Amino acid sequence: MAKFSEETLTNWTKPPSDTEETKLSNSERMVKDAIKEDPKLSRIGTEVFGQGSYANDTNVRLNSDIDINVRYTDGFYYDLPPEITKEELGLTNPLKYSVEEFKNDVEVALVRKFDRKSVVRKNKCLTVLGNTYRVETDVVPTWNYRRYDKNSNYVLGAKLRADGGGTVVNFPKQHIENGKTKNSNTTRRFKRLTRIYRKLRYKMIDDGVHVSDSITSFLLECLVWNVPNSIFNDNSTWEDRLKASIIHLHEHTKDEEKCDEWGEVSELLYLFRGNRKWAKKGVNIFLIDAWNYLGY
Repeated sequence: MAKFSEETLTNWTKPPSDTEETKLSNSERMVKDAIKEDPKLSRIGTEVFGQGSYANDTNVRLNSDIDINVRYTDGFYYDLPPEITKEELGLTNPLKYSVEEFKNDVEVALVRKFDRKSVVRKNKCLTVLGNTYRVETDVVPTWNYRRYDKNSNYVLGAKLRADGGGTVVNFPKQHIENGKTKNSNTTRRFKRLTRIYRKLRYKMIDDGVHVSDSITSFLLECLVWNVPNSIFNDNSTWEDRLKASIIHLHEHTKDEEKCDEWGEVSELLYLFRGNRKWAKKGVNIFLIDAWNYLGY
């Protein structure tokens, strides 16, 4: 017998309550105000926007947090294909401002707005601690990043440098737009099924089932993204959609070739190929554990 009823799964599909949504929006507005009111940052080019589960509308009840990207737009980092040189594109001017300096300036602005004890500097972000008015907020200072192709066209992403070394590139706006499209093509079921997977992960952890730290909320959304639309549209219950999606993901992640072309929701980065932090085997183990936990 299945562990959870259809009513329970349906409840898991729902977004946070109105009260939680208000605290989320308060956090976003206050971070935007902090950047706009800062004497230095208000004079340079920046773009402030939500990313992650809140911006993608896949966050779940009782576990709502927020990620805000603060992106510097008066300069950019870039990558070129081998057949194009930076001289051909006129990319020869040295940068006079750095990702590290920008993060320092964003930290100053947040401390001015929220006070020192409410802002914690972390390796990849600046965390504004929550209170009764706002939720905990990770502010991610990034730079514009251009990935050029052989035709000298580029896609625009975001680049950050961790305090501990190393850089991260992602494409949050493309992620948001692709998620909206798939949600529309699945009669709003893509984001709802993603919430089920996220809620399932938390329930497994609460009940003492070991879940690897590598099974992140972001990874779960990307896995659901790679589920065919027919599984969302051709099944009539959430239990059937959940079962069919787990079977599909399990069968593909146990075969090295079947998921080699899978991408993140942005479709601009491979999910498993290359130097990624997720492993197909770990995903496959999680899916088996989830299936057994659900009593299927």
